[in-house]
This record gives sequence, structure tokens and C-alpha cells, in this order.
Amino acid sequence: MSTPDENNPVTLPVHFTGNPGRGKAHMAVPSQIGPDSPLDEILVFARHQNASDVHIGAQKPIIFRKFGQLKNMTDQILNADQISRLIAAALPQDFLYHFEQTGDAEYVHTINGYGRFRMAIMKQRNGWDLTARVIPMNIPKFEDTGMPAACAGLTKWSQGMVLVSGPAGCGKTTTLAVLVEMINQNRHDHIVTIEEPIEIVYEPKQCQITQREIKTHTLSQGNALRAALREDPDILVISELRDLSTIQLAVSAAETGHLVFGTMNTVNAVQTISSVIDSFPAEEQSIVRNMVSESLRGVICQQLVPKKDGTGMVPAYEILLITPPIANLIRVNKMTQINNAITTNRASGMVLMDNYLAELARKEIISKETAGERAGNPATVTQLLSNRAVSKIKFIEAASNREIVLNELIKYGILEESSPTEVRIKQNADVSPDVIRMIARDDFDKIWALLQFLAQRQ
Repeated sequence: MSTPDENNPVTLPVHFTGNPGRGKAHMAVPSQIGPDSPLDEILVFARHQNASDVHIGAQKPIIFRKFGQLKNMTDQILNADQISRLIAAALPQDFLYHFEQTGDAEYVHTINGYGRFRMAIMKQRNGWDLTARVIPMNIPKFEDTGMPAACAGLTKWSQGMVLVSGPAGCGKTTTLAVLVEMINQNRHDHIVTIEEPIEIVYEPKQCQITQREIKTHTLSQGNALRAALREDPDILVISELRDLSTIQLAVSAAETGHLVFGTMNTVNAVQTISSVIDSFPAEEQSIVRNMVSESLRGVICQQLVPKKDGTGMVPAYEILLITPPIANLIRVNKMTQINNAITTNRASGMVLMDNYLAELARKEIISKETAGERAGNPATVTQLLSNRAVSKIKFIEAASNREIVLNELIKYGILEESSPTEVRIKQNADVSPDVIRMIARDDFDKIWALLQFLAQRQ
């Protein structure tokens, strides 16, 4: 691969079809691994151990990431020669040449019967390093993912934009694959994916599917997107929206009759939308806000959280579905009000990440400490889990509208009677941090204003 500029290669590799990694296995799962184990044995052992990532580097043992934690898998330290021989034996010749010229290489390694592994190789101070992500063999069914039911509705739009966000390694690719596979099974459309690299290989069912890999099938993401718009697509899947030109093309495609799915490395719904808008020059942002408010259909934010019993990871979600009032908040740049809108639209399937984490902790799926560590506002999670009791007498005496406020809070599922003289925040109440703070401060006038807003939405 000739690459005068590593970020803009001018030629593509000769061999580009790839291998889905399915079929009959030609090797058994090893019982253990060591410094002299071939790369294929190490990767197969990692999949068998339910590891998510493999780290192999000079002056280090072989390390697996399991359930979010790094764990040494060998006692012996690998030297630079062992690492270079191991990587060189497995790396395709065109990628090996590219790696030697640039010091970095990414590709997908496949092992028949054991699937695909996303490889990132780099040169560093002590020699060569390799990190391999274990790609799932099969696309999970929607109902097995734990994804909120409202997310399924995002696959039914004919045009618009759906964003999946979260930190690296949180399962965005799998979530995207689940949604795409639902479309593949239930619609008759042309799906074009633009990925770097292709991780999950789709088998066409009801849909025609075209998968393209950056630097393997096309020179750049921008080239691929511009070409895709001439390929009669119905649905575009973009592995990552990371620069202005890609975001511009994605928003434009969503506005011109295509359904666009993409991922971003942002941690919540408001930050995701802001990142899209802020990537444009300041003088264009008011126009872009209008475009995004009209084209965006929903945002799924997620993270993977260790289970309390140590048996694995569980996804936690923040879900934003674009309704006309929320679209208006985007249009008029009142982004700070979106979280309150998510809370008041709980019945439609929306949820804030902190509320989702608190619910996982209530069910003892994750620990309270973990919920607080992963929350955007740990104090909110603490308050949600403390289930603070409020004196009914104090509440009625302090409220300007007396029993009406109390009864309305009970009606909307925010409070419940815990005794003849006390009420408390309802265990399953999906309330925003602002509501919790109002109740904690006995700020009844503001609570009454909120209740009036809720009543208008009924």
C-alpha cells in the first residue's frame, strides 16, 4: 500500500474482499497460552475466555481485558523480537509494508470458525504493540440486548438521522448492528455502510447490503459518502461521524430523503447534538440548528458497566426521541432544557443516563458505588437511591396550593405515601435532578409550576 500521506492514501490494496470468519474451525481452542503461542491461538483463547480485548506488547505479558478490567494472562514477559515475529507472521503483506512505512496499521484479522478481530498495531518506545478487539460472532437479537423498547421505533423512519454515542469500547458498533439487522429483516431497502474497518459482516435478508471499508474499498470517508449518494441508497450507516465534512454530508443526506445511522464518541444526548452543531463554523450554526432539529430522529447514548456479581458487563442507556417540543429547543438553542424534556417524556420511552444507572443499582444489577462513579451527576444518583422521606404535614403547610401539589405529585408518580404521615420519592420515579433538588429544598412554588407544565402535556 503506497501511502505518501498516511491520512490520505493514494492507492488501495489488491486484496479487498475480506473473510466473515464463519464456517468450519480448523483448530481447537488451546488450553493455555504462552509467549511462543501463535497469534491465532491467542485470539481464539481470548474469545473462549469472553475477553473483549487483547494487548500484546514488548516488555509486557499477554494481557486480556475482561469485564472492563485488564488481567495478565501469562507470567512471562515478551521481548521485542517475539512480538515482531508474532505480528509479522499474521499481518498481510500489503498491511505489513504500510505498517513499516507509517508505524501504524489497522485491519480485521479473521479465523475460520472463530470470527473476526479488529487489529491495531503500532510502533512504540520498546518495539511493536498490538491491540485486538474481539468482534461478536453473531448480531444479538434486539430483545436480548437490554436496549429500551423505544429504540426499535428508530428503525421505522424513512428518512432522518439516528445517532449512537458513547465512549470507546462501550458497544456502539453492536448497537448499530442490531438496528441495521432489524431493518435487514423487516424492510426492502438498499443499505450502504461506510466503515473503518468493517467489523460485522451482514448477510442480506430482505435488504440489499453494500459494505465499504475506508482505505480498503475507498480512499476516504468523504469520497465514500459522496459516492454512496449516487448508489440509490435508502439507508446510510456511517461507522463514525468525526469531522466537519462527514457531518455535513450526513446531515445533508438525512435532509434529502435518506435514513442515516452514525456513531459519535460523546457521553450524553445534549453533548451529542451540540457536537454536531458546534463542528460547523459559527456563522453557519443557526442554519444547522434548523437542519438538525428537522432531521434528527433520536440519540442513543450508552456505556458498559460492570455487574455487581462480577460476571460480566451490563449496558446503561440514555434515550432521546425527537418530539416537536424538543425539536424546537434545538432550533432556538435551549439545549440546557432538553434533560428536563427527557424526564417529562418518560412515558414515550425516553430516559436519562443517571436515572438508568440508579434503576440498575436499585435492582442490584450494579453496585451503588459503580452507579455513582459512572453518573454524570453522582449527587443525583445518590438522591434517587436514598428515596428521601418528606413529612406530609410540612409539605401541606409549606405549599401555596396545599393538598393539590401533594396529590398531583402522587398522581404523576413522583411521590408515594410511605405511611399515614409521610410521602417519599417513588422508587421507580424517573425524575430529573431539578425535580429532586426542588423537593429537597421544599421549593413548592417551582414544583407547582412544573405540575402545571405536566398537566398541559396531558
